[in-house]
Amino acid sequence: MKKSLVLAMAMALGVTASAYAANPFSDVPAGHWAYDSISKLAAAGVIDGYGDTTFGGDKLMTRYEMAQITAKAMAKGANVDKLAAEFADELDNLGVRVANLEKKADNVKVTGYARYRYVDSDKDGYGHTLRSRVWINGQVNDDWSYTGMIQNEQDLSNNNGEEKTDFQRAYVEGKIGGVNVLAGRYNAFFAEGNVYDTRADGVEISYGDKIKLTGYAGKATDGQYAFATPSDDNKSMGNYCGGVVSTKLGAVDVAAGYINFKDMGVEGIENAILASDYLTHNATVGKNVVVIGAGLAGTEAACDIARNAYSVTLIEMCPDILFTANHCLNNDQHLKDMVKQLNVKKETNAKVVEIAKDHVSFERDGQLITIACDTVLNAVGFRANNQLEDALEAICDDVTVVGDAIAPRKILTAVHEGYHAIRTME
Repeated sequence: MKKSLVLAMAMALGVTASAYAANPFSDVPAGHWAYDSISKLAAAGVIDGYGDTTFGGDKLMTRYEMAQITAKAMAKGANVDKLAAEFADELDNLGVRVANLEKKADNVKVTGYARYRYVDSDKDGYGHTLRSRVWINGQVNDDWSYTGMIQNEQDLSNNNGEEKTDFQRAYVEGKIGGVNVLAGRYNAFFAEGNVYDTRADGVEISYGDKIKLTGYAGKATDGQYAFATPSDDNKSMGNYCGGVVSTKLGAVDVAAGYINFKDMGVEGIENAILASDYLTHNATVGKNVVVIGAGLAGTEAACDIARNAYSVTLIEMCPDILFTANHCLNNDQHLKDMVKQLNVKKETNAKVVEIAKDHVSFERDGQLITIACDTVLNAVGFRANNQLEDALEAICDDVTVVGDAIAPRKILTAVHEGYHAIRTME
């Protein structure tokens, strides 16, 4: 046994060697350099020599002999992780369970799944997409864990090889004192998902039990904003900060909070009325109206308003109104005829940059154009709400997303996709 190994083993046990005065081995005299350490290990029951009162320090030690010493040291509570790792196979053959090593070996968990989606559209034909996700979870220590998720999306509708791979999740979660901390790219869930429910790059801190205080700040996901075209994938969603206080009163959960988003893509969006509110008679408009978004809802709303208003203008980013609407051509032509008959103005290839209470500004071909108005209608559409998908995938073997959870569309499409999912269910 090497000098450094004897001393390290003795120090790991944490007992003073002076307590062992008796000479345990005949071939280790009191003046030997390793006498104190060997005496200590022998008294602790870690080493016992060769049974003939000799230590045999001049002999080569086998791996099994070293594994036996390591096992005894572990039983005494010594910190010998490096030795346990080195002699893991021998310890296993000896029936010794290396708890720390087993814990570390199970420290990283990699899981994944793939989802195939098939869409049948009357206008755009068939669509095939394949989405794959790989999750990586692990423990940094007893207080901190980490999570990562890589996502790959492939468009199988053609032979162009279109795909995208990116990190959808990459965050750590743990405690600093009594404060819970979550930081990185995680799924932010504000106001039960009514304000925000998708990934964000930020940090959340929370404290308390019966009364819980939570604060958060970060940058929302860059992606397709409501006023952007489908190809405009890098629009800034802005920065956010806020907080919430929550508690439980009997069987009722009570929470109050505030969140502020800044630096979003379109200035003054709060000045616009939702087209859905107008069409359901929950909002009224003035006599000079601008409707942003010339899809089905926007065009129908513009035609209805034009019967009583002085001036109605449709603003659309696409080359024409109803450009992305999925409906029969007869309806398409009839709506376009109504727009012409009712003198609804059209501003296409236009990108809205500002919404004020008395005007709307948009860019086209590098020029900034402003239209005066007394009412602005927001008819740019809705986003899919699929907040249950991740939660269900964690507890279900197979999750199929249908209807508006994929994208806002017609009820017939949702019925068709739901029927197809049930029909193919095993």
